[in-house]
Amino acid sequence: MGKGCIAATKYFLFLFNLIFFIFGATIMGFGLWILLDNQSLIAVLQDSSMGLKVVSYILISVGSFSMLLGFLGCLGAIYEIRCLLGLYFTCLLLILLAQVAAAILIYFQLDWLRKEASEIVSKVMVNYPGQNKTTEQAWDYLQRTMQCCGWNGHEDWEANLMMKNKSLDLYPCSCHNASLPSHSVADSGFCQSTSNDWPIYNTGCLGNVESWLFTNYGIILGICLCVAVIELLGMILSMGLCKSVHQEDYTKVPRF
Repeated sequence: MGKGCIAATKYFLFLFNLIFFIFGATIMGFGLWILLDNQSLIAVLQDSSMGLKVVSYILISVGSFSMLLGFLGCLGAIYEIRCLLGLYFTCLLLILLAQVAAAILIYFQLDWLRKEASEIVSKVMVNYPGQNKTTEQAWDYLQRTMQCCGWNGHEDWEANLMMKNKSLDLYPCSCHNASLPSHSVADSGFCQSTSNDWPIYNTGCLGNVESWLFTNYGIILGICLCVAVIELLGMILSMGLCKSVHQEDYTKVPRF
């Protein structure tokens, strides 16, 4: 490989590692968002599910590791250090295999994930309003923004302990259908209905969440494929540069 090709490979690898560093920072930020968020379905699920907290810690760890890997890759590319390039290739290969394994695991555990989410949300609705204000605020926010009521439907709220024990006809305020004429309605807690027909959304949040995921499925898949292609490119470039450095070192060895 000529010196021009080696220089081009070196700087392409440096640019790739810079992108990889930013990618790692994004993953770490996503993990921190899952861990600290209190305004979405994630907050509802993570409070009752140790599994989601574990996922957030894994994402933070993977993001930090990717940032370190990107930094080491930059050093290996600029200074042409073979051991760093080899370590970089091995780590990229392990990350790629781990991502494939995680995708397969998630695909085959979809039913379990759906069941786990249903149980967690049902528990929140039964005890609402309880001591866990953060989780309840997140659930209210989800129902308002996604224009849904309950997980499978508004019938889920009939299991609520307070609604069972009250003689008044109550309904969750966050389920209120904004398209219907009404006086000012609170964002959380229970509201009193003037009739047996609650002025609420009839769609369950499960359907809306799945619809959102299906709508954005192409974007999510595209991002995953781009990440895989970038990782493969990094592996190819690192091995190409490593081989070129090895050949240069070999030609410099004096012969007798």
